[in-house]
Amino acid sequence: MDVSGPMTSMAAMRSFRRDPSVTARELPKGTVRRILGIARPYRRELTFFLVLVVGSSVIGVITPLLAGAIINRIAGLEGTASDIVRIALVIAGLAVVDAGISLGTRWFSARIGEGVIYDLRSRVFEHVQRMPVAFFTRTQTGALVSRLNNDVIGAQQAFTSTLSGVVSNVIGLVLTAGVMFSLSWQITLLSLVLVPLFVLPARRIGKRLQEITRESYGLNASMNASMTERFNVAGALLVKLFGRPSAEAESFRGRAARVRDIGVLSAMYGRTFFTALTLVAALATALVYGLGGWLAFTGSLSAGDVVALALLLSRLYGPLTALANVRVDVMSAMVSFDRVFEVLDLQPMIRESPHAVAVPADDRSIEFDAVSFSYPSAADVSLPSLEEVSLPEHGGPVDVLHDVSFRVEPGHLVALVGHSGAGKSTIANLVTRLYDVTGGSVRVGGIDVREATLDSLRATIGVVSQDAHLFHDSIRANLLYARPEATEDELWTALEGARIATLVRSLPEGLDTVVGDRGYRMSGGEKQRLAIARVLLKGPGIVILDEATAHLDSESEVAVQHALDAALTGRTSLVIAHRLSTIRSADQILVIDGGRVTESGTHAELLALGGRYADLYRTQFADGERRTVEVG
Repeated sequence: MDVSGPMTSMAAMRSFRRDPSVTARELPKGTVRRILGIARPYRRELTFFLVLVVGSSVIGVITPLLAGAIINRIAGLEGTASDIVRIALVIAGLAVVDAGISLGTRWFSARIGEGVIYDLRSRVFEHVQRMPVAFFTRTQTGALVSRLNNDVIGAQQAFTSTLSGVVSNVIGLVLTAGVMFSLSWQITLLSLVLVPLFVLPARRIGKRLQEITRESYGLNASMNASMTERFNVAGALLVKLFGRPSAEAESFRGRAARVRDIGVLSAMYGRTFFTALTLVAALATALVYGLGGWLAFTGSLSAGDVVALALLLSRLYGPLTALANVRVDVMSAMVSFDRVFEVLDLQPMIRESPHAVAVPADDRSIEFDAVSFSYPSAADVSLPSLEEVSLPEHGGPVDVLHDVSFRVEPGHLVALVGHSGAGKSTIANLVTRLYDVTGGSVRVGGIDVREATLDSLRATIGVVSQDAHLFHDSIRANLLYARPEATEDELWTALEGARIATLVRSLPEGLDTVVGDRGYRMSGGEKQRLAIARVLLKGPGIVILDEATAHLDSESEVAVQHALDAALTGRTSLVIAHRLSTIRSADQILVIDGGRVTESGTHAELLALGGRYADLYRTQFADGERRTVEVG
């Protein structure tokens, strides 16, 4: 006999699966108030939802009583056949009403649940987009995605399954127990005596289920992480180039086999739980029919009451079991909310000033004034729970830049050269305000970037990085990312300027050609030229090139250099140079060493100075022949 329907039984089993360790977690003060704030826009829907849940619980108690009334009329030959038909029609009508209530509760549940998911996901996504680059360099992507998916859904369940379960179970249990006691307190007490026979063994099974489920989640996460790493283009290339597909397949089979075994074990424990629930219900039903039948023969109880008690019994054990674990259910939902709030409470280091002004359209200068900088600590930019490996950091922040001062006049090209780690890319990142200075100031158009609106700063500056990123989308979509309102003619003009229009026209799908994951269907030079076309389409007044030709062959470098010439014409340019041949015509060259500007001047002036730049130049052009020695 079904204890209280499959839904209640499965909900009870899920309760036992949840790790009770969450009940020991200390939640920050105000968590409940914040959760109520999330629910406020849906208070009307929640009210209707709860009313419908109460109505369903009341119908669930009335129906067995009506069934008992029919049995009494049949057994005692009371009333007429039309009376029995009328009661049966009432039962049928209540069934129809209950079906309608079920649809209504599902509609309100879905509306509330999906609305909460939408609100939380939107807030988390928008908030994460405002986080600085340092946040993404430390955060494990999978953990962050999990907050947007698993934890948000776990939080949503607080307003649907957990809330409705608690309300319906409490009301159902009170009504059922009250009616059963009114019919026969002896049978009701004996039925409750059987509860420990189920709950105590079930708790043992539940503890084992928790361990199995925890291990299953860990194994699935490991397997998914492995697939994610091996299925992206870079991972797949590494596996193929190092000739380890067999070893990878064997490793995956091992993980998958353990997941399979855990799944079988979990299924058996789950079935044992359900069987125990069914067995106790059957024993209790036998008790009701046995004792109830005896009381009926002695005249203490009617036959209809016996049937009503047996039917009501099915609504007693399920709620008792579920409510025994309500603390775990509620805390699981609250912990999910807390994990979402943890991300929302992490304040981005880069924030727009309330008095921010737009960068002037007629001034495209860049100026560094006594700038010093040190990268922020993990505690300032990230959360340990979002990092797969989070170790305590020793010592304080280390300065990367020291008293850096220079000015780039509008329309001029200034190049930064120096060894890797000297601080060149850090200087570029400060101009775009990916980081904020720790001392001094960076000004664009005469405005301190910390006092400029982020939109105007992004619109003013275009960047072509060493590893140009393309989304797994069409060429058209990747270009329009820079300026969504651009026309077809403007797209082709940008492609012409980047010296890649001919190639795009030769492709079967043209602008609608999909570039693949991170642009892997394009060569390095083609990706760079598409990135340059994207910047040309954006049309910024300032262009930053971060070693844009660093890893290209000679032929690709020539093509990209021609494209760069078009991108830099008439614009203020800050170029991080990998190959000195590309910046000999720069208006000014800055040599960066140890986070300081150690030399400054034109190409000819620096060669005549005979310092660090002259050494780098001779290294690359010894005996008049360029060598491929990296200086970036």
